Amino acid sequence: MELILKKDVQNLGFKDDVVTVKAGYGRNYLIPQGFAALATPSAKKVLAENLKQKAHKEAKIIDDAKKLAEALKALEIKISSKAGGEKLFGSVTNIDIAAALEAAGQPVDRKFITSGTVKRTGKYTASVRLHRDVVVELAYEIVAEA
Repeated sequence: MELILKKDVQNLGFKDDVVTVKAGYGRNYLIPQGFAALATPSAKKVLAENLKQKAHKEAKIIDDAKKLAEALKALEIKISSKAGGEKLFGSVTNIDIAAALEAAGQPVDRKFITSGTVKRTGKYTASVRLHRDVVVELAYEIVAEA
């Protein structure tokens, strides 16, 4: 079943992509949730026309994302957490990284941060997707609270 995505779907594709999925997944989940629409020939023509018009606007969005990526690379993120030795009481996730970025003046939505769960102090990297073409590796350090 061919579908046109209306929104970004994790592990499937980005907005305005034409994807092929199993019929049940498309019919029972993607279409009712508003994530996709059927890719009929007329819908594909409309999509092609819309993509032509969006190409100019897209260049400005990519430039803004690249500027934000440079600003994020310049940041030194330190997250303090309660710890016993090197082991943390709890864990540090993308929510904590998003809060640290917001405190540093660069708010990024937590769903665009991929870091995994960290349970020890030390230096780590997280992947931040600012745009489908702009992904930045963000270095951060977890330190024990004094």
